[in-house]
Amino acid sequence: MEKKDLDWGSLGFEYRVTDKRYVSNYKDGAWDEGTLTSDDTITLSEDAGVLHYSQAVFEGLKAYTTQDGRTVCFRPDLNAERMVDSAKRLEMPPFPADRFIKAVEEVVKANEAWVPPFGSGASLYVRPVMFATGKVIGVKPADEYQFRIFVTPVGPYFKGGAKPIVVKISDFDRAAPHGTGNIKAGLNYAMSLHPLVIAHDEGFAENIFLDAKTRTKLEETGGANIILIDREGTLVTPKSDSILPSITKRSILYVAQETLGMKVVEREIPISELHEGKFVEGGLCGTAAVISPLGIINDHGKEIKFESGMEKMGPVLQKLYDTLTGMQSGAIEAPAGWIHEIK
Repeated sequence: MEKKDLDWGSLGFEYRVTDKRYVSNYKDGAWDEGTLTSDDTITLSEDAGVLHYSQAVFEGLKAYTTQDGRTVCFRPDLNAERMVDSAKRLEMPPFPADRFIKAVEEVVKANEAWVPPFGSGASLYVRPVMFATGKVIGVKPADEYQFRIFVTPVGPYFKGGAKPIVVKISDFDRAAPHGTGNIKAGLNYAMSLHPLVIAHDEGFAENIFLDAKTRTKLEETGGANIILIDREGTLVTPKSDSILPSITKRSILYVAQETLGMKVVEREIPISELHEGKFVEGGLCGTAAVISPLGIINDHGKEIKFESGMEKMGPVLQKLYDTLTGMQSGAIEAPAGWIHEIK
């Protein structure tokens, strides 16, 4: 497959229209067979449920060209399972997990010319999304939905390397106990936009949200999970029913324990432990950047500085980053089932 004539090395993390996308519609109690289409537009009634009651969920994953020239995706089965869970929570008809994976295969294959070449630092971002298209004026679930997957080539999230960032502890709450924080719903991200704009205006890269009940324990940011390295070299990550189960974080925890032999702990983390200097490295993890290193956390004027500094990612997180991205690119053997080849 001949690649598109693009300057792959200069791509940003932005949307670009590609050749094909996958679309399936739910009507009369069933999903249709689905199809690939070149039409990148969506037509909705002004009474579509998504516009009024925010029935919308999404996923994010990537396709890569490996060192030996194969086109692969990273753990799409977990994205499929998480989207089923998200849909159920918002009373939407789940798109079957096996069909999800098949749709990913079809749309990536149809856009294989857009998958950046190995070594370019770029990848093909894959965005599945489901939303209510049915007309509904009363507060209730819609009866019609659309499932769609589009793709777009993106460059590395960080140009010139992952430099440590400065974040703040937010005065806003991201998700309530027993709420929707543990699913990938668009409404969760909408809730984080106002705090994010404030943080940017104040010179911070992101917010860290605390638990809504006590406001004393770490949860996550508006779009990423948190990982920390303590003085004994243990990887520690917050545990809460309000945290989105990140596929990247789950992969990092496995790599840390099973590949690198590290001790891994998921537990509640009081913000007081950061002030006490119990952690030497910190990072945010997610699909886009894999790991974004933390340099400073500002807690209402008091700075929590990690010993790894502001120049580069700390050595433990760098090893985790190199190992996981090596697996994604095919340079390092991944655990069975993690790499899904597009044929």
